[in-house]
Amino acid sequence: MSSEPPPAASSATGAEELSADLSAATLSKKQQKKDARKAEKAEKAAQRQQQQQQPVDAEDPFAANYGDVPVEEIQSKVISGRSWTQIGDLDDSAAGRSVLIRGAAQAFRPVSKKMAFVVLRQRMSTVQCVLVASADAGVSTQMVRFATALSKESIVDVEGVVSLPKEPLKATTQQVEIQVRKIYCINRAIPTLPINLEDAARSEADFEKAELAGEKLVRVGQDTRLNYRAIDLRTPSNQAVFRIQCQVENKFREFLLSKDFVGIHTPKLISGSSEGGAAVFKLLYNGQPACLAQSPQLYKQMAICGGFERVFEVGPVFRAENSNTHRHLCEFVGLDAEMEIKEHYFEVCDIIDGLFVSIFKHLTENCKKELETINRQYPFEPLKYLDKTLKLTYEEGIQMLKPEQKLSLWVTSILKLRKNLVGLSGKSITQIFSSCIDILWLYVRSTPCLAMTTQLTPTLLMSSFEVRR
Repeated sequence: MSSEPPPAASSATGAEELSADLSAATLSKKQQKKDARKAEKAEKAAQRQQQQQQPVDAEDPFAANYGDVPVEEIQSKVISGRSWTQIGDLDDSAAGRSVLIRGAAQAFRPVSKKMAFVVLRQRMSTVQCVLVASADAGVSTQMVRFATALSKESIVDVEGVVSLPKEPLKATTQQVEIQVRKIYCINRAIPTLPINLEDAARSEADFEKAELAGEKLVRVGQDTRLNYRAIDLRTPSNQAVFRIQCQVENKFREFLLSKDFVGIHTPKLISGSSEGGAAVFKLLYNGQPACLAQSPQLYKQMAICGGFERVFEVGPVFRAENSNTHRHLCEFVGLDAEMEIKEHYFEVCDIIDGLFVSIFKHLTENCKKELETINRQYPFEPLKYLDKTLKLTYEEGIQMLKPEQKLSLWVTSILKLRKNLVGLSGKSITQIFSSCIDILWLYVRSTPCLAMTTQLTPTLLMSSFEVRR
């Protein structure tokens, strides 16, 4: 028997098998590490999911200090007796006091897991609320996370202590902060609103500045504003406009009542047009033709003939006029007045003069905040007026348009203005008299049926007046 070694081919085959085993072992270790990493990630994800599914009460000792309020709890079930504070009333004098406020969440600024800022808005006022996780304050990190997760324009209740900031606040109207102790969401808004209030509140200057910087801002069109009017009304300028309208109406009533006027209410659904010269909205009322009133003029005159002497009305006016102008309105609120004239229509001019000056003074003194708010989005020149409104005859008004005319040559004594005012060329009434309002009277030559002579001139003139802006 021969004891020779195995053939070389058999040796090569064994080496290949050994190499394959070693390679397989190496791949197996890499795969094992990869699988281990996947398993670790899956375990962590499962733990996070499990933590989210766990009840908040079980893990947060301050869970009762925040959350969404069920609808059932705000449906007039109980009277809590709690005292609410208006955001606009928060000032330095409230420092250190515990308050309860309600407002719309306007902005959020998370600083860290343990700190965040929330700006609440009520009407035209805003205040900054501060959340800092602290056991002493009853604020947890979960509560901070809850607050910053709220959607904009959600209605929120906040209880906290008023404090004074170290530096002046630029983003809010109120110069105080509220250290939050409790926060509850009364009504959660949808995450994405059809209108962003920041976009809707921008001025043309903002758009021009952004364009120069190469930025593109969203412009909210009129159709979008009207389609989502309930949101658009929340902008500061709209809030201010409606408040000024209210003040004008109230002052209109107050002044005329002080002059022995009587407020009346005239029909708005009538059988025929109330005056000529304007189209009417026609409709059927129980099969009979009817229309909406174009003016209360006829009924005001009826009241004067009925012995009221002086009447006024604040009410809707309807005009079905076809117009292509963007300023045209087919419905508006009219401020109407009618009065008996004893001798001269200057009696009416004096009432109108006093009415306008009274309204202007009231707005200037009591609506500064609203006027400034509107001016930021829709810039305008401050209204200028005289305590006694300027009266100009038609002829004097024409003379003002001619260059190189000296005021002392043609101003009559009725104006009671300083003499020696010269150089009207290139100047407006506003520049000369510091007034945006004037009364133009004694109109142009007219036919006998529309004219009368006056003490100033025997010429037939249309003796009437117009208040001009």
